[in-house]
Amino acid sequence: MPSTLRFILYSISFIIGLIAIGIGVILIVLVLAYPNLPSLDVLTDYRPKMPLRIMTADGHLIGEFGEERRAVVRIQDVPEVMKQAIMAAEDERFYQHGGVDTLGVLRAAYANFIGGGKRQGASTITMQVARNFFLSSEKTLTRKMYEALLSFKIEHNLSKDQIFELYINQIFLGQRAYGFAAASQIYFGKPLSQISIAEAAMLAGLPKAPSAFNPVVNPKRARIRQEYVLKRMRDLGFITEEQFNTAMNETLVVRRDAGQYSTHAEYVAEMARQITAERFPQDVYSAGLQVITTIQKDEQEAAYQALRKGVLDYDRRQGYRGAESFIDLKQMGEDQEESLDVALQEFPAIENLIPAVILEASPRQIKTYMRGGETLTLSGDALKFASRMLDDKAPVTKKLRRGAVIRLSKDDKGWRIAQLPEVEAAFVSAHPKDGAIRALVGGFDFNHNMFNHVTQAWRQPGSSFKPFIYSAALEKGFSPGSIVLDEPVTVSAAQTGSQAWQPKNYDGKYEGPMKLRTALTKSKNMVSIRLLQAIGPAYAQDYITRFGFDAERHPPYLTMALGAGSVTPWQMAAAYAVFANGGYRVNPYIVKEIRDQHGRVLAQATPAQAGDETLRSIDPRNAYLMYSMMRDVTIYGTAGRASAALKRQDLAGKTGTTNDHMDAWFCGFQKTVVGCAWVGFDQPKSLGNRETGGFTALPIWIAYMQEALRGVPVEQIPQPEGITAARDDIYYSENVPPAPEPEVSSPDEGLPTATPALEQPAKPVVEAFPAD
Repeated sequence: MPSTLRFILYSISFIIGLIAIGIGVILIVLVLAYPNLPSLDVLTDYRPKMPLRIMTADGHLIGEFGEERRAVVRIQDVPEVMKQAIMAAEDERFYQHGGVDTLGVLRAAYANFIGGGKRQGASTITMQVARNFFLSSEKTLTRKMYEALLSFKIEHNLSKDQIFELYINQIFLGQRAYGFAAASQIYFGKPLSQISIAEAAMLAGLPKAPSAFNPVVNPKRARIRQEYVLKRMRDLGFITEEQFNTAMNETLVVRRDAGQYSTHAEYVAEMARQITAERFPQDVYSAGLQVITTIQKDEQEAAYQALRKGVLDYDRRQGYRGAESFIDLKQMGEDQEESLDVALQEFPAIENLIPAVILEASPRQIKTYMRGGETLTLSGDALKFASRMLDDKAPVTKKLRRGAVIRLSKDDKGWRIAQLPEVEAAFVSAHPKDGAIRALVGGFDFNHNMFNHVTQAWRQPGSSFKPFIYSAALEKGFSPGSIVLDEPVTVSAAQTGSQAWQPKNYDGKYEGPMKLRTALTKSKNMVSIRLLQAIGPAYAQDYITRFGFDAERHPPYLTMALGAGSVTPWQMAAAYAVFANGGYRVNPYIVKEIRDQHGRVLAQATPAQAGDETLRSIDPRNAYLMYSMMRDVTIYGTAGRASAALKRQDLAGKTGTTNDHMDAWFCGFQKTVVGCAWVGFDQPKSLGNRETGGFTALPIWIAYMQEALRGVPVEQIPQPEGITAARDDIYYSENVPPAPEPEVSSPDEGLPTATPALEQPAKPVVEAFPAD
């Protein structure tokens, strides 16, 4: 036999021998390994880690907490286009193969042998399920063998739809999203049932490399991957040429902050999380608990937008402060775009305040770069707000020049320069009947500042505290028609608890004897001080605890008359609710109920209701007289724009501005809702001379009430028994004063009998406390 033929026969026999040995090894592995494969109980009894979910009272998701953000969906509820996109991207023959796609393996092997480019894989959907549930991601022959064996076992025990459902719910897709239902909400803010072909292709492209193809972090690479999936869908006949062209041209709106929800309620969600974690500390972030809060979506969004506009309007009035920071563009590498993206990651976007770096700058025009590759050229009105920082005389550390980091904002007129506000604000509203919180915004932006100013910020309330002093005075015999002097007062150090005090009225004007009603309407400081002097600071300190205030935070000195103590917006809303509900003290609450993942109620709030006499805090007549006086504040007084803007006269409330304009407040109510707005700096400093409660805080309250009172009929709080009208005012029936005497010998003599005489204090000294 020729040597060549012998060599060929020898080679063939050698190859056959190797194949036989390989088959033998595989059979041995099958015999020995298959019976020892892990149980499929984890698949047949699928119990994924479900996050803690926080919902509004009307069913909208406002927060999720847990390592995995997940939403389990049944296979029959997955849109066909989503299934097709996944198969086009990952496993086109899923419904034909038995777990391992032999044709796919051969095709990948051939492509890898002749391609010379990126290596192709042949991992099926079933193999990915096996890997995700039972194996590591290491690329070894042993692991691949076990993966194949597990795939056969899974295919033998589960139907194709069951396997596909597991894959759709378990696969990691970036942004802590597990499963396509969660990813649809996170990336596009919509349920899986509503996605388009283009969106489905974008999501289907994620499993291959969730980080590399993340449309939030890498929009360009995500687009390339999406186009590949769309072409595959077209080539496989899943979509028509027309659908392909439409999807290719569709502009996807990807949420830049993939942690956002349809409603801005981050502070509410965090409060609910803390409450739930205290009540159910075990598996709180994986057991699928659902927390139903008391807030309403539309009202919460109205409060958020109102506060945001109020803060931005204030910030714009104060002028542009200059560059937020600087980036050394000389240090950028060859790929400047990527380097800029990395540098800008240190400046997170805060909704419509997008960070950008200036590439070129002149007094009339700037060119900017935004993360993701977009460049913008701004000129004209877009630069007007920041024009002084483009001037040569601008401070070097703030001047807008090459490398300066700025903020851009987009409105109906296009992009323009903006800035991050330094000032903070808070808003909270509640139902006066039971204290259920209807809306709560703890600051300008939760991700920028997680400090909850509604519940944690202890601030001076200024004149917004006066109604509680007036209420105490009504219990001591005063009435809205009582006459008290509006004249300068000087208070000794012994009476203030610290230093001598010479307070002033906010406007610096004094009008002599006036009714209490007029004094509250005009927020006359001198009248409040004389009232407190007459009833005694110790009595007032004890009396205000009826509204939920802490006595120790309000020392019994005359400075309490002008709100020199400490309160939170949460406390103020609860306190004003007493006036709104007829004199009952209710406790605000924000969690309505907690359910398990099957909807069973585990815990439920049982709030006390106004009308329960065990909750009686003040006399109903007192509450009504205070409502009557504070109603005048919103019609004729320092909050007169409230009734004018809302076109109704059933509102009541009080403005507050503390000393040196460090805090601006407005707290007010209609019989169905009470709300409180505050504006100030975390490190207290002046807001500015014109920034009063009526100018700075009141607009936030008004904007919220436009939504909260939409469709609510104008309705006055009913007058209780025991009140009598006399001499152009109303009084407790037993305290109607006699007709005034024609002449008085001194300003403090001849007051109505219900009005105790007020002593003039001693000599003048210094002012040092709140002043509105």
